[in-house]
Amino acid sequence: MKESPIVIEAVYNAAVDNVWRAITDKNQMKEWYFGVSDFKPEPGFEFRFNGGNEDKVFVHLCKIIEVIPKKKLSYSWRFQGLAGNSLLTFELFEEPKSTRLKLTHDGLETFPPDPVLSKENFRQGWKQIIGSNLKKFVESNS
Repeated sequence: MKESPIVIEAVYNAAVDNVWRAITDKNQMKEWYFGVSDFKPEPGFEFRFNGGNEDKVFVHLCKIIEVIPKKKLSYSWRFQGLAGNSLLTFELFEEPKSTRLKLTHDGLETFPPDPVLSKENFRQGWKQIIGSNLKKFVESNS
C-alpha cells in the first residue's frame, strides 16, 4: 500500500547559491551528508555511499532523475542487495535573506520490513541531516 512521503522543511540564513552548492558538491556533501563516491548534478549520473548504524551498514545506490539548477534535485535511493526503490527530492525556495529547503522522500514502503529502514527512522534521520547538519554547514559557510 502506498504511504504518504516524508516531507521535512527547513529555513537557512544562507543564499540559494550556497545551499545548492552544499547539496550538489561532493566535497561539501561529505561535510554534512555522506561521503559520496562522486557526484554530478546531471540526469542519469549514478553515485553511491555507505550509511546505516553500528549494527548494519547499507550500500546506498542512487541515480539522478531531475535537476533544475538552484531549484530542484531529485534522485532515486535504493540499497544494494535489497528490494525497493524510493525517490528523494530537494526543492529550494529563495526567501528574503534566507533559503527554504523542502525535502520529500517518497516510496519508503517499497523497502523490506526492517527497523533501520522504518519510516520513523528515516524521518528522524532527515530531521537531523536537514534540520541540523545542513543548517549548521550552510550558515557557518555563508
